[in-house]
Amino acid sequence: MTARRLFDLVGSDTGRPFSPYCWRTRMALAHKGLEVESIPWRFTEKQAIAPYGSDKVPVLLDGDATVADSWAIANYLEDTYPDRPTLFGGEGGRAMARMLNWFGDITVVGGIFPLIIADIHGQLPPDDQAYFRKSREARFGKTLEEIAAPRDTLVESFRRSLDPMRLTLRTQPFIGGAAPNYADYVMFGGFQWARVTSPFQLLKPDDAIYAWRERLLDAFGGLARRTEGFPV
Repeated sequence: MTARRLFDLVGSDTGRPFSPYCWRTRMALAHKGLEVESIPWRFTEKQAIAPYGSDKVPVLLDGDATVADSWAIANYLEDTYPDRPTLFGGEGGRAMARMLNWFGDITVVGGIFPLIIADIHGQLPPDDQAYFRKSREARFGKTLEEIAAPRDTLVESFRRSLDPMRLTLRTQPFIGGAAPNYADYVMFGGFQWARVTSPFQLLKPDDAIYAWRERLLDAFGGLARRTEGFPV
C-alpha cells in the first residue's frame, strides 16, 4: 500500500470521483508516475479533512507532508520529485501555468458550472444534495433549475470563450506541445468533471478541444476514461 493518499470528491457512487481540481491532481500524479490511494470524500464530510487545515479537496497526504489545493499540490510534486517527469518544463513554464490555472478556474470551471449545476445535484446522496442546493442557490440567488434553464443558449458563449485554446490545439496536439503537461491537466479537469456528472454536450465532436479531451481520456493507460461518465 502506498503511503500517498488523496481525498477525492465523490457523490452517491464512490467509484466516480468528479472534482475538477482533484482531477488536476490525479493527472499530475500520473504524469509524475506516482501511485496514490484515493479516499472518497463528500461535501458534508468536512470534519475528515479539518485536521489537515482545509475544508475543500484535493488534500494530498504524502508521508509526513500534507498539501491542500490543486495548484499547491502541483508545485509540491514538481519540487519534491524533480527526478520524475516535469509538470512545467522549467520556471518559465511554471509561470505560464500559473496564468492558465486562473484561466481554467474562471473560464473553464466557471463557464461550465451553470451548465451542469442541476446535474451535479442529481449525482449526490441526500445529505450532500441538501448542502449543495442551499449553498449554490445562495451563491447564485436562483434555484439550481433556474440557473441551468438557459444552458442551451449559454453553451454557445462558453464554446466561444475557448477560442484561444481551440486555436492552439489546431496546431499542436496538447497545450503543452507534443505531449501534455500541467496546463493540459488544468483545463482537462473541468471537462472530466462535466463528463462524470452530466449528460449535457459541452463540445461538438468536430471541435479540436473534443479531440484533445479524447487524447487525455486515454492518457496514462486510460486513467480518466476508466471512471464512468456520460457519452458526450
